[in-house]
Amino acid sequence: MRVYLSLGSNLGDRSANIRGALNAIEGARIERVSREYETEPWGVEEQPSFINVVAEIETTLEPLELLDAMKVVESNLGRGPSEKWGPRVIDIDIVLWGNSVIRTARLTIPHSSFRKRAFVLVPLAEIAPDVVDPETGLTVAELAALPEATGRVTLHTSQDH
Repeated sequence: MRVYLSLGSNLGDRSANIRGALNAIEGARIERVSREYETEPWGVEEQPSFINVVAEIETTLEPLELLDAMKVVESNLGRGPSEKWGPRVIDIDIVLWGNSVIRTARLTIPHSSFRKRAFVLVPLAEIAPDVVDPETGLTVAELAALPEATGRVTLHTSQDH
């Protein structure tokens, strides 16, 4: 199944955290990864800026299996319990799962907030502009152009140390 993941980090070596997460996800083959984008925090504004990317993966895992695998990666990279939308070493979200709409107690796909988050839509539009949101029928490029897609997003040009 073709799946799109959003990855973000705003603590430590942000670029290395994202690379480490991508390399550690079990049961997934990375097909494409967007460039890195420097983004302002969303939800809780008093924290360091994030680096965000979107990755296109192929997986044979079921949605909850992939979610569990991603939670293991987050934990192994040092993410523990934290305040909602607070600073984190790594955050991995499933944005789209093929053309599926999935609603369970643990997982909502398409991701419930992705249409409002420029930090997801800009990198997603870079690698998959013609992918269609199964709920709205709009392409990712169309969603990224809507005024609802808020937040400062710029290409990340320097490396973290």
